[in-house]
Amino acid sequence: MLTLHDTGFSAPAALLARYGLNLIAVADGAPIPGSYWGEPEAGLIGTDVFARADTPVHSLLHEACHLIVQPPERRARVHTDASDSIAEEDATCALQILLADELPGVGRDRLMADMDAWGYSFRLGSARAWFENDAEDALAFLVEHGLVEPLPDPIDPHTMRVRLRRPPACA
Repeated sequence: MLTLHDTGFSAPAALLARYGLNLIAVADGAPIPGSYWGEPEAGLIGTDVFARADTPVHSLLHEACHLIVQPPERRARVHTDASDSIAEEDATCALQILLADELPGVGRDRLMADMDAWGYSFRLGSARAWFENDAEDALAFLVEHGLVEPLPDPIDPHTMRVRLRRPPACA
């Protein structure tokens, strides 16, 4: 399982900052504030994502993506549990897979393998099978909310061909 010890905090912090989120490093062995699953899983409070060096990268991305898919006015009220609907949960999973490509040494292949190893449950049996064959609704949610854009024609909805939109730099 790839952890922040393996990747460092700098690249994930910069990625989260693009979306107006703060990555807060928690000392080794200390409790992680706002962790839904308990240590070493990432935690959420408002726009802060808490993680330790032993936090899995998939957990950090998953929790951060919960905030990214929400409207900004809801983010401030989040504490520990950010899930609002199945549509948001699915969009969160799809976005974490896409954002994994933005982190050096991670990438979607490694992230999906770690998701499966951790125990994410998809009706098609794996994160990859879901993402490549059954995530149309999740990607449509991300397009509708301006987080990704479809690639120019021809688009085959089964290939999940989308491009991340670059959020404006946060002040």
